Amino acid sequence: MLYMTAEKTRNAMIEAGDNWVIPLMDFVDEMRRSHNTEMIRKPFKPKDERMDSILASTIEYICHELGMEIPDWVWEIPSCQNPWFVSGIENLKAIAIAESPSFFRRRKIFVLENFLFRV
Repeated sequence: MLYMTAEKTRNAMIEAGDNWVIPLMDFVDEMRRSHNTEMIRKPFKPKDERMDSILASTIEYICHELGMEIPDWVWEIPSCQNPWFVSGIENLKAIAIAESPSFFRRRKIFVLENFLFRV
């Protein structure tokens, strides 16, 4: 198994601490490149509120983008208890509220529109 599963990605995100976005974007890049449904087939048990929620929202977003079916288990991942503004910059909160895709907003995560854009 050479690909990163959702659970392995989430665990790598937790281990990475403040650099959690690196394993998340590696996962996003691999999903976009391979369209490998095996990466998201198996559920993970909730372990870290923010990392679980942002990964589940990202999976929803990428599946929608690629025209793939969203796995049923993703709907079982709970929202953050408190709103999370990923940028952490106070002046960007209003923009994040307006721009954040619904996949993230429904879990109380607020990102800028270009959060998953890659160059």
